Amino acid sequence: MPDDASHENRISALSALVDSFADERDWAKFHSPKNLAMAIAVEAAELMEIFQWADTAESAHLVTAKRAAIEEEVADVFAYLLRFCSLAGIDLPGALRAKVAVNAGKYPADKVRGKSAKYNEY
Repeated sequence: MPDDASHENRISALSALVDSFADERDWAKFHSPKNLAMAIAVEAAELMEIFQWADTAESAHLVTAKRAAIEEEVADVFAYLLRFCSLAGIDLPGALRAKVAVNAGKYPADKVRGKSAKYNEY
């Protein structure tokens, strides 16, 4: 398994790819934090739409049956998230590590294992 530095290098490379793609098309003028946040939500909604009305078992089947469409929507969400972080100066891997640390405090494994309750409900 690649180490954290390797993952961060891959994320940096993907971020640069997305930035270059946008720059080549002169799209920076459209990429405000507001617009990018909205684009992330729109693309996440398009991902959700694939699973709308499916029960749990059906949703597991859809991951295979609609794989190409799901991959496109996941890529759209990720691309907009990378672009947002790039323009906002957010270290995505660092932000994720910090959030996992916060959640580890809110959801200690020995107290919440196998439970889905919110941290203030146990």
